[in-house]
Parts: sequence; structure tokens; C-alpha cells
Amino acid sequence: MPPPPAATAAAAAAQHLESFLPRLTTLSHYKQFHARLLTSGRLHSDSFLRARFLDRLALSAHLPHALLLLRSLPSPATNDFNAALRGLAASPHPARSLLLLAGRLLHAPSPPPPRLDALSLSFALKASARCSHGPATLQLHALVVRLGCTPDVRLMTTLVDSYAKCGDLASARKVFDEMLVRDIASWNSLLAGLAQGTEPTLALALFHRLAGSFHELPPREAPNELTIVAALSACAQIGSLQDGLYVHEFARKIGVSGNVRVCNALIDMYSKCCSLGPALEVFHSIRREDRTLVSYNTAIQAVSMHGHGADALRLFDEMPTSIEPDEVTYIAVLGGCNHAGLVDDGLRVFHGMRVPPNVKHYGAVVDLLGRAGRLAEAYDTIKSMPFPADIVLWQTLLGASKKHGDVELAELAATKLAELGSNVDGDYVLLSNVYASKARWADVDRVRDTMRSNDVQKVPGFSYTEIGGVMHKFINGDRDHPRWQEIYKALEGIVSRIGELGYEPETDNVLHDIGEEEKQNALCYHSEKLAIAFGLIATPPGETLRVIKNLRICGDCHVVAKLISKAYSRVIVIRDRARFHRFEDGHCSCRDYW
Repeated sequence: MPPPPAATAAAAAAQHLESFLPRLTTLSHYKQFHARLLTSGRLHSDSFLRARFLDRLALSAHLPHALLLLRSLPSPATNDFNAALRGLAASPHPARSLLLLAGRLLHAPSPPPPRLDALSLSFALKASARCSHGPATLQLHALVVRLGCTPDVRLMTTLVDSYAKCGDLASARKVFDEMLVRDIASWNSLLAGLAQGTEPTLALALFHRLAGSFHELPPREAPNELTIVAALSACAQIGSLQDGLYVHEFARKIGVSGNVRVCNALIDMYSKCCSLGPALEVFHSIRREDRTLVSYNTAIQAVSMHGHGADALRLFDEMPTSIEPDEVTYIAVLGGCNHAGLVDDGLRVFHGMRVPPNVKHYGAVVDLLGRAGRLAEAYDTIKSMPFPADIVLWQTLLGASKKHGDVELAELAATKLAELGSNVDGDYVLLSNVYASKARWADVDRVRDTMRSNDVQKVPGFSYTEIGGVMHKFINGDRDHPRWQEIYKALEGIVSRIGELGYEPETDNVLHDIGEEEKQNALCYHSEKLAIAFGLIATPPGETLRVIKNLRICGDCHVVAKLISKAYSRVIVIRDRARFHRFEDGHCSCRDYW
């Protein structure tokens, strides 16, 4: 039996109104549509159309109007409430989504608030993830259980993601392990959380488990490009080139190696695993029309960190006009100028920025000028900023003052750091080093006494090197490695061999008021030297040695690495906290500017 004419007309009118939704762009458009809903009576009678309108309005730049509309409804439906939750969760202030939810639960007006459903909880969990609000995620988890939503795979995956992004990896793993049904999104959420958090090694173990059972997995759990991106992120974080090569090959196997997101992750992985050549090969393999802003940012960052400032500028200049540089682009280019000593080029880039500079951009300029010894200009840059300098900026100036031996400016920076409440070991060590370089031992003792009274512990230096797919960790003066006796014996031979090339320990780098022989012994067993010595005895002649260090490489280790590269005909790549150093035939890619 056909519907009555009135019903048909009403449906046609609703469909006609709905067709306007994609064309709403300005606030004026939204207000006109809102008025039409009011005058036609559909604002209250057509909950589906109203919810669709609210959803678009909440996700637009006119979120406040959406919230006003929601408050005006005497009995909002669940879909209305969810539209507001979704908009707030995606807004610059996601915490307001949690406040809206809490307000509805704790201070419910009459009539009762709309019933929560899986979508409500999903949007709230996304908000707590963006806020990194662990307690909110825990409370939302309780609601998930209370409302009986645990069988919902997508909701549980969002819960895993939220715990992971809040840094609670143990809870993320527990939720994942308790899921009765999983899909690849569940795996990817846990993988990404582990990879970008504190357990990248566990992320790789999980990936190998997934890849190893690839052919036995149901289609819904088959790895995809997001799986590869997460695994590559883990490889980049720990610097495991062998794992990275395996992941790259697996990406080829499942046919996603040409995906631009995978390519971007490959560029980052190869670069951070001390392999700039393959990183650039991947970048150039992407068709120009397929490259994204992330592609250029990652490539520029790669060449910058490896000390190729001119290449960073060239890539920046080659960016197509259709891709607008963002804040990350400028940080990457300025970093390249920093590491290559291209002061004038860096200042040109800074003054030509097409986005408002933030504190990180000013910090890059302070670093650029400070490294070049233009300390007065660096200080003037800090004073000229439109916002207060943060701790990192004053630490940058303190580091530059230490490098160039400016005691007065170092003391000023240290005072500013104390005023801002900074109490990290690096502040004290840098100031102590400035005094020690001038043999002002009484001041050195005063700084160390302050460190002790403030219970500040110096971060120990350690280094990693990957040999045969196994990561080996060394700390300064390490005797825990199974082959430590061979390593120490190898070091004695190294010192003797490079001594023939004119090596003399740079004991100025051991800034303690102790005897010269003690200083030489302290220098000899730095973690990067131990890692290099192990690499020499554990790999065949000619193989490139790659070392990752948590702190900046010291001047003496830098000299030793250059001489080892010449004496043993080895390429040595060291990734320290600030950049990469490639040593070959007695020279370093940084040209001794670091």
C-alpha cells in the first residue's frame, strides 16, 4: 500500500532540506538553515535531520553556535548529544568534551539526560586521548563496562588507543589481551602506542608476531599500511636498522611499500638509523605529485640532522607552490642551517616565514647565532620576542655561552633558569663546565654543592650499537658486557694506533680538578668509545659502524672517531642527542661545527 500523499510530501521536503547540508559554509548559512528548521517545525519533529545539522555545525568553525543549539533543546536525543561531544573532541579544546559529558552525568536537568551509547563513549575517549588525561580514560573504561559495551570491537580499540596515548601502556595491553575479538585497528592502536611510548622494543616484538603469522590471520587482522608505519616508528626510536630493513621488506610483501604514509615513515626510519642515503632514495621514489607536506618535512629534517644544511635549503626551495610550509618545515630548515653554520641563510628563512614564529623558531635562531659565537645577537633575539623565553631558550643560550667561554652570559642564563624553576642536571653541568674551562675550581665546587643540596643527579652517558640484529648497550666505564675484557684490550690497541696519527687526549673535556692521568683514564672509557671498540672486533673489516648516544658527543670522542675512521678504514656514524656525525677517512660530516 503506497504511503499517503502527505507523508510523501514531508519526506520529499526533508530530503530537499538535507540536500543543502553539504553547501553550508559560513555562519550566516548555518543560521539561515537553523531558522528554516525552526519555521518548518523540523527542529523538534525531525530528530535525524536535526542531528545531522548539529553534527556538521559542531565539526565546523562554528562550534559555539552548535552548543547554544544543544542547550536550547528541551529534550536532546542521544544523537544530538553525540554531535556536540564529537565536535568538542575534535576541537582545539578537547577537554570541553569531557566537561560536557561530566555535566550531563553529574548535574542532569529535568527531563533526564540522553542515554549514553558506544558513540558517546568513543568520542569522549578520543577527547581524553588528545588531552592525555589518564584518570578520565579510567573513568570512561568503567562506564564502558557498566553499560555493557565491551563486545564493541571499535569502542574497545578506541579504549586501547586512549590508554596508550595517555602513557598507560600496561592498561592498554591489558584491554587488548582481554578483547575476545580483534581487528587490525586493535593491533595498530597497541603497536602505535608501544612504538611511540616507552616500549618500542615490545612494539617490534608484537609486529614480528603479527608478521610471522601473516598467512594464518583472518582478513580482519591482516597487517596494513598503518601497521607498517607503527613498526617503522619503533625502529626509528631505537635505531634498529636490521628491524627496519625487515619491516621495509614486509611492506613490499603486502604491497604497501609505495604508500606515501609508509614512504614518509621509511624516510624517518632510515634517517634515524644512520642511513641517510636510503632515506633520500625513498623520498625521490615518491612521485612529485604524490609527495605531501609530511614527505618534505621528513626529508628536510633528515638532511638537516645529518648536517647537510645546503640540501635542506634546496629541498625547501623545491617545495611546490601547492604545498604550504608549516611550523615544522621552518623548524627543520632552521635546524639544517644551525648544524651547517649557515647563519645568513637561516636568518633569511626566519625573516621570510609565512607562518607566525613560535618559541621554537626563536629558539632555533638563538641556537643559530649562539653556535656561531654571535652571543650578543642571540641574547638580543631573546629580549625582542613577543612572549617570555622558556626554559629551553635559556638552556640554549647557556650552551652557547659554555661553547664560547662567556662566563657573564652563562651566569645570566643560569639565573634565569633558576627563576623559571629548572632543576635539571644539564643546567648545572654547563655552568660548571664554563667555570672549569677557566680553572675557577671554587665556583665549580659551589655549583656541585648546589646540585647536591637540590638532589640533582647527573644523567649517565650511554650508547647503543646494533651488531647482527642485537642491540648492545654501553655506559661510561662499563664492565657488564660479556666481552668487556676484549673491548678494553681493543681500546688499548686503538689508543696506540691513533697515537701514531698524532692523537693526544683532550683532557679539557674532563672538567674536574684532578690529575692529568686520571683525566685521560676518565676519557678513555666513554660509552661511545666502548661501542666503537666492540664494533671493530665484532664486525668484518670495512663494515659501517653505527652508534646511538643519549647525550652530545664530547670533543675527545669526536677526535677519536675521526682518527679511528682513518686508521681502520671504517665509516662510523654516531647519532647523538642533537644530530648525526658521519666519520670517514679522518673527517666528520659536521666539519667540526657542532
